[in-house]
Amino acid sequence: MPRLTVALSLLLAGTLAASAQQCGGDFKTFLDGVRQEALAKGMSKAAVDEAIANMQEDPKVLERDRAQGVFAQDWRQFATRMVNGYRLRKGKENLAKYASTFKHVEAETGVPGPVIASFWGLETDYGAVLGNFDTLSALATLAHDCRRPDLFRPHLMAAIELVDKGYLKPSQMRGAWAGEIGQTQLLPEEYVKFGTDEDGNGSINLRTDTPDVLMTTGKYIASLGWRRGEPWLEAVKVPANFPWQRSGLADKEPRSSFAALGVTKADGAPLENDNLSAALLLPMGRSGPAFLAFPNFEIYLAWNKSLTYSLTAAYFATRLDGAAPVDMGQPEPGLSVAETQQLQKRLIALGYDVGGVDGIVGEKTREAVRKEQIRLGLPADGWPTASLLQKL
Repeated sequence: MPRLTVALSLLLAGTLAASAQQCGGDFKTFLDGVRQEALAKGMSKAAVDEAIANMQEDPKVLERDRAQGVFAQDWRQFATRMVNGYRLRKGKENLAKYASTFKHVEAETGVPGPVIASFWGLETDYGAVLGNFDTLSALATLAHDCRRPDLFRPHLMAAIELVDKGYLKPSQMRGAWAGEIGQTQLLPEEYVKFGTDEDGNGSINLRTDTPDVLMTTGKYIASLGWRRGEPWLEAVKVPANFPWQRSGLADKEPRSSFAALGVTKADGAPLENDNLSAALLLPMGRSGPAFLAFPNFEIYLAWNKSLTYSLTAAYFATRLDGAAPVDMGQPEPGLSVAETQQLQKRLIALGYDVGGVDGIVGEKTREAVRKEQIRLGLPADGWPTASLLQKL
């Protein structure tokens, strides 16, 4: 296509997109704007009409979007439930079954098999539970809702593009409530950008073709900045006299610094005395499990912003890679959801940004707790307890 024609097409697309209703208002009018934008992007009328034909608002999607309470569980509850015997056994079986594919994926992307398998197991039990929400309607609902249209409208466009490319028919596009599709629950933009026909059957189907799933997921993880040949997480032992204010995601130091402070591997062996950046994570405070998180752990947070989920997925990957179960310790009981909300309100009143009053102990809440523990002369491990709440 001549460069001038391309430029005019892009200008037209931008004009139509700007004039189209971006969110809210009458749903049919909103879909008319979606149709205009998709056609302006060069998608065929037949595919666009087919994709939009049965789109409708789904109130159950909005209910799920506003009630993500699962991450209010403490880490031990969540990890114990998610990293169970079935997932560990099935994960190791799949690592053996698809060993040659995993080897090719790691050679191409640098991402180890256990890392991909951990997401595969947590997201869909290795393809057994793909979700039953209509993907196109779910994304249309979330794009029409004015909370995060900048996030979901591009994925809605990409979902229509999947139909246009012939990867999936609208009837096949069923998955999670937020529009994720396939065995590792990638969003449509990721599907379009990284989708790979690894098995060479002429199609890219992330619902049914496992080799396609593994390579596509590896490419997506690599795109997030995965560092080839480096670890992502390691369970450790921390001495009782550790300066707890040096824990938390925000405080990154060379691994040698933690070694000098007496931190060891979980079995008591010395840590590597190198300059690899690390952060000490104490998901349930100084009396609970402890991990060193390395730069590759950031990829887990890019996949899912929840610290509870990310730490669980990274821990699961270490277990699939041969690590022993972590010592859960005897942590002091945490707060209920209502108590955590009370704590967050108090922290906000003290001037902290905790990311909202949601009852979830995220990293912002932990960092605020750590600062208050320092102010009150308490061990600054970032773990909110009833005694801390009482002091505040």
